[in-house]
Amino acid sequence: MKITIVGLGGVGGYFGGKIARKYAGSPEHRVVFVARGAHLAAIRSDGLLLKTVEGDFRVRPDLVTDNPSEAGRCDLVLFCVKEYDLKAAAAALVPLLHEKTVVLPVLNGVDIAERLRSILPRGVVLGGCVYISAFIEAPGIVRQVGGSCQLLFGPDDGQAEMYRPLETLLKEAGIKAELSASIAVPLWTKYLFVSPMAGVTSLMRLCFGDVMADEKGRGMVRGLMAEIERLASAKGIALPADSADRGIATVERFPHATRSSMQLDFEKGRRTELELFVGYAVRAGRLFGVPMPLHDELYTALRRKE
Repeated sequence: MKITIVGLGGVGGYFGGKIARKYAGSPEHRVVFVARGAHLAAIRSDGLLLKTVEGDFRVRPDLVTDNPSEAGRCDLVLFCVKEYDLKAAAAALVPLLHEKTVVLPVLNGVDIAERLRSILPRGVVLGGCVYISAFIEAPGIVRQVGGSCQLLFGPDDGQAEMYRPLETLLKEAGIKAELSASIAVPLWTKYLFVSPMAGVTSLMRLCFGDVMADEKGRGMVRGLMAEIERLASAKGIALPADSADRGIATVERFPHATRSSMQLDFEKGRRTELELFVGYAVRAGRLFGVPMPLHDELYTALRRKE
């Protein structure tokens, strides 16, 4: 099997590193990393150093490139770019695809698979969801600092069993992979707490603990979660009845000083994933006739800030 990991940031570096450690150099598999800039140069020179809570290890893929077409036709593409790079990165995937190529996106958001299918002319796009905290520490070095490192994936149509060999492949690489016949539920369960925290921390410029200790901030988070629950229901996504309560409990388990990645992007003047999180809820609310007043207010404020 030929496996390509597109995007070697924290998420792609962690899961790609695990895959490369197990399968690179083997006669049955070929592992390709698609990276860019100084990160690419460092991996070409010295391999990828992955620092995890379990220990550190260095891997060398069979090929590292900034040109996806050099990978040739692939059987599995792990798609790990930022949302704002999705369109360009997806267009560059086309030479990698045959009719049965599995494209597994592990971005935040609930509409990623749908958007990829609208761009890619062939291949099979699954839904994917990960729980991990990892980042590029320096060129050629990815550090994982938290999260369960779980990877959930599956098709939208519920016909999951045909992808059981992929689950086995990932598990044998040391990845906590779980095949789901109802991938929309974990996707929306994560979105329900990640999106409100991304938006409110960015607006208030406060860490998780300080937002939840602030009466107004906590109320806003809870209200945004309730709106997402109603939106999911309108779309036919059967979330548990206590999803917002579970979302609050999940947030409270994070270290007090945690800051969202979108907050960090705002603070550093970088591009943000505002459209992926808050913007999506605003647009979907209008489409499905679900009032989203808190999302509307938050989106307007963050657009001004951006």
